Amino acid sequence: MISEETLKLFEESEKEVEKEFKELDSKCDRNSLKVLNAFKNNNISEAHFNSTTGYGYNDIGRDAIEKVFAEVLGAEDALVRSQFISGSHALTVTLFALLRPNDTLLSISGKPYDTLDEVIGIVDNPSSLKSFNVNYEQIDLINDDFDYEAIEKKLKEKKIKVIEIQRSKGYSTRKSIVLSKIDKVIKFIREIDEDIIIMIDNCYCEFVEDKSPLEIENPADVIVGSLIKNLGGGIAPNGAYVAGKKHLIDLVADRLTVPGEGREVGPTLGINKQLLQGIFMAPSVVCSSLKTAVLTSKVLEKLGFDVEPKCNDERCDIVQNIIFHNKDKLIKYCQGIQAGSPIDSNAVPLPWDMPGYTDQVIMAAGAFTQGSSIEMSCDGPIREPYIAYQQGGLTYNYGKIAVMYAVEKIKE
Repeated sequence: MISEETLKLFEESEKEVEKEFKELDSKCDRNSLKVLNAFKNNNISEAHFNSTTGYGYNDIGRDAIEKVFAEVLGAEDALVRSQFISGSHALTVTLFALLRPNDTLLSISGKPYDTLDEVIGIVDNPSSLKSFNVNYEQIDLINDDFDYEAIEKKLKEKKIKVIEIQRSKGYSTRKSIVLSKIDKVIKFIREIDEDIIIMIDNCYCEFVEDKSPLEIENPADVIVGSLIKNLGGGIAPNGAYVAGKKHLIDLVADRLTVPGEGREVGPTLGINKQLLQGIFMAPSVVCSSLKTAVLTSKVLEKLGFDVEPKCNDERCDIVQNIIFHNKDKLIKYCQGIQAGSPIDSNAVPLPWDMPGYTDQVIMAAGAFTQGSSIEMSCDGPIREPYIAYQQGGLTYNYGKIAVMYAVEKIKE
């Protein structure tokens, strides 16, 4: 049950973030218009809901979906496939498509997300990029911004093939990276070496700002994201996208399927309608997620916890951090989110040794799609300073209720 005290706290907090909510609604309007125009410009019809099996030749729905995604993201081309099992898989395929033995991959946003450790070879794996003699180096952020001096030094001392930038914070304590900073650093890089391929991990960031990293003044070459995050709208059952320059998307397609067949194969197996519905709903769902995050930030700060971002900060992803500095509070908060979920609300999440992670992780996600981060979820590694990483909310109302359950749990 939700106490009267908690209900009053949330009611007061909502009034205090009315300005932020109004700005989010305006952004949702602009992004919705962008999506609708992409549907109209590409003449989406009921025929595009049809499916293919086997090799997936001549799938007009699949081809139309990729045109819609390309237009929405401002890309020359896009690859949108259920054969990508996750955002991490799409990033992996893209890295293996763009890099060759003796090439160097440079991350300028610090260490990437934990699930890429074995992909890159930070943690030994016989199938890593490192095992194919692809070199990896990284430059950490300084005060939540790029280290321009270190980047310039690195680019002038050796040839870099691909620069990777992860916009969302992952399981780190840094801030996520806004587009204005992305634009500035890309301009800086191009002035030193215009041939470097700049790849952006765009997971959690779509529709949070008005543009994609492909639409800014100094655009990236390739962006990658998951369909069980923002652009899937909570409807896509799986999959991911890679968008950007056509010749690079062709390389990714060849690596995902078969060189010489590339994007011409890949059956859709009945999900075309769901992918189209997902991106159509995505602006609204992302807006709901952001409202949930803003309210969470306001409420938890009023309860005395450290939060990042603050409720009125500029945002570039759907992730809300609550820094508990307390293991038990982190666990209880996640358990409260689970209790406020529509699926498996009776389950009690506990920390466990999750594949791809070095620390135990607790994950709360009573979701309709397994692992969907655009649905209400909350997770975090069991390590100092014990941060809950909350994201999603298919509707603001359900997101708010889940946070109420979590607040009640930590007050026990």
